Amino acid sequence: DPLDPPVPPAPPAPAPVTEHYWEWEGYTIRYQESGTEGPAMVLVHGFGGNADHWRKNTPVLGRKGRVFAIDLLGYGYSSKPNPMSAEPNAIYNFESWSRQLQAFIAQVVGEPAFIMCNSVGGLAGLQAAVDGPSNVRGVVLINPSLRGLHITKQSAIAKPFVKALQKVLRTTDIGQKFFGNVAQAKTVKSILKEAYGNPDTVTDELVEFILAPGLQPGAAEVFLDFISYSSGPLPEDLLPVVPEEVPVRIMWGAADPWELIDQGRAYGLFDSVDRFIELPGVGHCPMDEAPELVNPLLLEFVEDYRGSTPGCA
Repeated sequence: DPLDPPVPPAPPAPAPVTEHYWEWEGYTIRYQESGTEGPAMVLVHGFGGNADHWRKNTPVLGRKGRVFAIDLLGYGYSSKPNPMSAEPNAIYNFESWSRQLQAFIAQVVGEPAFIMCNSVGGLAGLQAAVDGPSNVRGVVLINPSLRGLHITKQSAIAKPFVKALQKVLRTTDIGQKFFGNVAQAKTVKSILKEAYGNPDTVTDELVEFILAPGLQPGAAEVFLDFISYSSGPLPEDLLPVVPEEVPVRIMWGAADPWELIDQGRAYGLFDSVDRFIELPGVGHCPMDEAPELVNPLLLEFVEDYRGSTPGCA
């Protein structure tokens, strides 16, 4: 019928995603890869996450570039060396993860990459940009962690209590029991529904992707070590020292109950940040909750800077 409206073209098929393992400093690191040509992008998850948290992004971005979603040391299906045999936070810290990302870009990606990060992954990405700017073409921070448990953000009254609680959780059976209560499907689903602006986007599939690696041997110790991490850099420490040749863009889900946008807006004032983008109604993990918003914004950032050369102001 000539009066029928034209049928819109089908969206392009997502690029295939493959899973791989890479040996780094004696550890095994899991990553996922999509795309065969174009600018390189490395996707970095947050606390308790893994590469599967980017499952709605990796195959879409892979149509436009070479995409690598990585499991940080201690998370997902990467190795989980026992932190209890070392000083607290000696293994799991932003400097170590920065070293991991730099080596990954050099050895696996093989060219400078854009780093896109969520939550605490944002600190790892910023640290990598500071430590190895020649490897980093730009950084996107998606609801980066404000690090509310950092020693400098605790009140004088709270400091001894926080330190004591962290020690008890890290060094006694109470910590293991606490983790055991957290690492259950019902609890994970409840936590995610709190963090997401639209709780309907928290599916059983998502819960399984987050929970399954958390049931592996060693995951509890990593969890308990990291929640005692009250030192190390803050975003406001790293943003002023990101080299000027590495652009930073921030996206913030405005409905995030954990990392409040009213506090995060201050990060948009640093010279290294080119734009601060508010995502109304979206929570702590916008790349998973609202990929239809985030994927085009990530590609826009890549297009804005794909012609620039890392290491050259």
